[in-house]
Amino acid sequence: MQRRSSLFGRASARRRERTIMMISCVIRYQIDPFQRDAFARYAENWGRIIPRCGGHLIGYFLPHEGTNDVAWGLIAFDSLESYEVYRARLQSDPEARENFAMAQTLRLILREERNFVEVVDGTFGRPSTLRPSA
Repeated sequence: MQRRSSLFGRASARRRERTIMMISCVIRYQIDPFQRDAFARYAENWGRIIPRCGGHLIGYFLPHEGTNDVAWGLIAFDSLESYEVYRARLQSDPEARENFAMAQTLRLILREERNFVEVVDGTFGRPSTLRPSA
């Protein structure tokens, strides 16, 4: 019986931990590959703006190998409601508006897709268990 209650305790702890970042917005950008540096600046700007407006920034990712025109942005939120509050804050944030305008003026984003996902328990942030060979 001891083992069973400890399993339930761990499951309950995972649920509480999970409520910290319930959903993530995965943004897929098709970018102009000749404007990679401009997109990097755009992404770096979000590094200041997103946390200030209430998003949990996971990161922005540029293409490294393979397809040269796809970049990603990942932002976590407690709920869809907190995402909606975040979006309203973005609209009233002068630096956010300026960053959107810069991207439009330079036409560095050709297409943008948003999807909302939730993490599968026990799969996020799992480090490698492979031991380095000597």
